[in-house]
Amino acid sequence: MTSPSPGRFAGHFEYGKPVAAPEGGIPYWDVFPYDGDVSVRALDAPVIPEPPRGGEGDRPCGECARDDEGYVWTDEHWRLDAGAGGDSLLNFMLTPRAHHDLGDLPADLVVGMGTTIQRVEAAIMGLGDIARVHVNRWGDGGSHLHWWFFARPEGLLQLRGTCLPLWGDVLPALPKETWDAAMTSVASHMTTTGGRPGGPVV
Repeated sequence: MTSPSPGRFAGHFEYGKPVAAPEGGIPYWDVFPYDGDVSVRALDAPVIPEPPRGGEGDRPCGECARDDEGYVWTDEHWRLDAGAGGDSLLNFMLTPRAHHDLGDLPADLVVGMGTTIQRVEAAIMGLGDIARVHVNRWGDGGSHLHWWFFARPEGLLQLRGTCLPLWGDVLPALPKETWDAAMTSVASHMTTTGGRPGGPVV
């Protein structure tokens, strides 16, 4: 359903009309991966109420439906997944085992989450040749809390900051042996302080 009157944080936008790219905006940054003229799409009108995400209403949660096989690391509360082999940049996704979003995450998991995020970053940095690990949370596709970890290769200053995932979309894939070795190393690092590499929790 399209709302005829957008909320107070979106009522000042113009809908259905081309938007001018601001001079000096992201397309002009030296870390933006694309060159040439860029046009901004027209903004669609708001949809109120928004459609349910995965795991809301009648939509099943894909994360809950998975067993532990194929994860990089698991413990009784958390599971660490990775992008598919063939990605150009190392990326991982941390999710709670139980179905929660950030707003309803139980207090004990909130406390443990900080430590676990820190452990994941340390495991990725421990690979060497990584300059930064960017941690992101987006939740528009699914209601099951998921934290993304994107590793920026050392020395690639053009990949700094918020455009890193865009570069991941255009660069060539990592060699399979490099990817597989990184997954094994991250799993090994994580298990030094608990949990197990992949497989079901015992």
